[in-house]
Amino acid sequence: MNVAATPDAARLVIAAVVGLILLLVLIIKFRVQAMISILVGAMAIGLMAGMPLSDIISSVNEGIGNTLKGIALLVGLGSMFGAILEVSGGAQTLAVTMVRKFGDKKAAWALGITGLVIAMPVFFDAGLIILIPLAFSLAKRTSRSVLYYAIPLLAGLAVGHAFIPPTPGPVLVATMLGVDLGWVILVGILCGIFSMIVAGPIWGSICGGKYMIPVPEHVAQQEDIDESKLPNFWTIIGIILIPLALIIANSVAKVVPALADIQPVLAFLGEPFVALTLAVIAAMFLLGHKYGYNNEQLEKIMTKSLEPTGMILLVTACGGVLRYMLQNSGLGEVIGNAVASANLPLVLIAFIVAALVRISVGSATVAMTMAAGIISAMPGIGALSPLYLACVTAAIAGGSTVCSHFNDSGFWLVKSLIGMDEKTTLKTWTIMETLVGGVGFLVALILSFFA
Repeated sequence: MNVAATPDAARLVIAAVVGLILLLVLIIKFRVQAMISILVGAMAIGLMAGMPLSDIISSVNEGIGNTLKGIALLVGLGSMFGAILEVSGGAQTLAVTMVRKFGDKKAAWALGITGLVIAMPVFFDAGLIILIPLAFSLAKRTSRSVLYYAIPLLAGLAVGHAFIPPTPGPVLVATMLGVDLGWVILVGILCGIFSMIVAGPIWGSICGGKYMIPVPEHVAQQEDIDESKLPNFWTIIGIILIPLALIIANSVAKVVPALADIQPVLAFLGEPFVALTLAVIAAMFLLGHKYGYNNEQLEKIMTKSLEPTGMILLVTACGGVLRYMLQNSGLGEVIGNAVASANLPLVLIAFIVAALVRISVGSATVAMTMAAGIISAMPGIGALSPLYLACVTAAIAGGSTVCSHFNDSGFWLVKSLIGMDEKTTLKTWTIMETLVGGVGFLVALILSFFA
């Protein structure tokens, strides 16, 4: 693009501000679908910045193509992987075994860890619906408030969903920033562990002591889970670790000279779509076929799991359009210079941008998409170290998690499943989400000083 021909900085900034406000107004005020809103906002930025029409068109095509080629396969494979884990009872196996190992007194920790692990391959909503009966069962058995067990479970699910690939959010941000997924996984796990501890067992014990939420009546009459019909615990752990281990091994091999001879093999196996494909195949045989599902049934299960991925991919692709529109209009350089002159860490800027969008729009996906688009448009991003970019990715994930309230579908799902009123949900779930995002960001900020 011919950036030299772009208008002055003031016009570019005005174009960006007006375009982003238009985007937010379309989503919040007029309830226009997020994909259309982001696309309209991005094109408005290009028009007001004075970009040639041909450049606007090429920026749209470039944004969609370059973004989707990095994540389309991963989102689809991840959805199929999660669906097999869900229908086979693998998620329940993990939860039940962890609770039994930890015991009732430390069951809150078991649920937090389980939620964190399960949310990596399984969407947040599905993971919650699968595992919440176990929290109810524990509350019934111990006569405690449901929140004592539900909050740690929710925190674990939120952490896994926000910080650790192959869940779509961090994969999207990592792709747009051009950072190795191995680094994102390592930083995400560190951020996630501290977030889960603070927002899960610690905050859960406070909520459980302060608010007595009984087990819903329809759940209290249900029988406990029949463990004899569930898959083997170590089989589940092994399958979930396949993609994580291969991706991390690939990243390690790039910097360890002793692994130079096998680096090409690890590079192939650790390519995210290859690693996830192997995990899906393993799940098909070890969980699907072994537990009574034939190929035709598995095909239907895996095909159905792809239904919600279309909207995720389209919103994400339009986020790529926003990124390239900002970059090709010259605004990325203006933003980069402003950030440099403000002398604020890029990790902090990333968190603030994502948090503002999250609070305004409610959607974590839209918050991640917009924040990643703005940050990735800045010049010099590619020159930053992989560790620092992974910290920026975690900061965006943290910002997109905080302050879940009335405009977030997750708020209403949690409220209805647990049986709380809006005020109590704000005082428990909303604070929990803010703790997850805030603690994760602080860990990422600390790690960035070592990058």
